[in-house]
Amino acid sequence: MSTAPNRGRTTVSPRALNRLVCAVAADALGVSPTTVGAELTDDLGKLALTVSAPIRIASLTRVQGDPSIVSRTGGTIVARAEQARQHIQHRVGELTGSTLSRVTVRLTGADIQPEGRVK
Repeated sequence: MSTAPNRGRTTVSPRALNRLVCAVAADALGVSPTTVGAELTDDLGKLALTVSAPIRIASLTRVQGDPSIVSRTGGTIVARAEQARQHIQHRVGELTGSTLSRVTVRLTGADIQPEGRVK
């Protein structure tokens, strides 16, 4: 059985790639994709990402009333940012087939979760 040579090429526009990165980052940080910015650069043939976004957090009032909420919501802000960075690197690489040289997450603010109502 012979195989035909590969012909043609599939390309992803920079805008589509940017939107994909923003969606993955938004999911990882628990915020809206519209609040996420992404800068993609070529790093010697690999993709380098810088993501700028807020991170969703519990209010200080909730944390003060129940300090265990920090561990239940994924840990400290720094730990959650690192988890998000790893998730973004893995998921974007998986979805695009690109090799990522580095992912930088810049937190631009806090998206504070509103107080939940007791039923």
